[in-house]
Amino acid sequence: MEFKGRTAIITGGASGMGLLTGQELARQGANVVLCDVNREAAEKCAEEIRRNGGSAIGVAVDVRNYDDICAARDLALREFGSIDILLNSAGGASCRVLGAQGAFQEWDVSVIQWGIDVNLKGPLMFCHAVIQTMINQKRGVIINMGSIDGVTGSFCPDYSAAKAGMIGLTKSMALIGAPHGVRACCVSPGPVLTRPAMARMKTRLGRAAEPIEVVNLILYLCSDKAAFITGSNHLIDGGRNCGSGCA
Repeated sequence: MEFKGRTAIITGGASGMGLLTGQELARQGANVVLCDVNREAAEKCAEEIRRNGGSAIGVAVDVRNYDDICAARDLALREFGSIDILLNSAGGASCRVLGAQGAFQEWDVSVIQWGIDVNLKGPLMFCHAVIQTMINQKRGVIINMGSIDGVTGSFCPDYSAAKAGMIGLTKSMALIGAPHGVRACCVSPGPVLTRPAMARMKTRLGRAAEPIEVVNLILYLCSDKAAFITGSNHLIDGGRNCGSGCA
């Protein structure tokens, strides 16, 4: 039970790698606060974790709303007494999520604003909301979900800009937290089989990642085994970043 007694807040916690990370953390003893814009889904996922013997609560959080963020922080402290892990997992490519058509320059500006608000400003505000608690505790780990698109660029520029920004956010949190035992790391996946379309993205290893492969890296970085790792971006992309031929 590697994470017994620790509390994790996870955004985007009702689906994909956020949910899988929450399930694995709960299985290893953590208290999990699943935050998602879909309240019903978050509560249902938390209930399933509890049925399987874990400790979890689901809460509605729009990461664009600082009041929602603070309410989730306060709920975690009230219910479990600490915040030991923050996983900023909520997000997605705006062009896909909002169905933007045509070239970037033809999109409505609201698509770009959504992408920056959800993929960068939300994680930044969540870090702002929880960092003082972690400093006071003299412990804590922040994991920011980046993307290979933040390293290589993409045809969804706001997404790539936000994910590149996650690397800078991570380094900044590492600088702020280091004197107080608080670490921060960024995990930047390549294609992951959370959606069938990911299988079409090329990698040097010739496949997309299974979600658990990314989650295992997240769990390692959250654990005491990674106590000397902070401020770093961890690519898990099957070699997609290794030059031409994987576009």
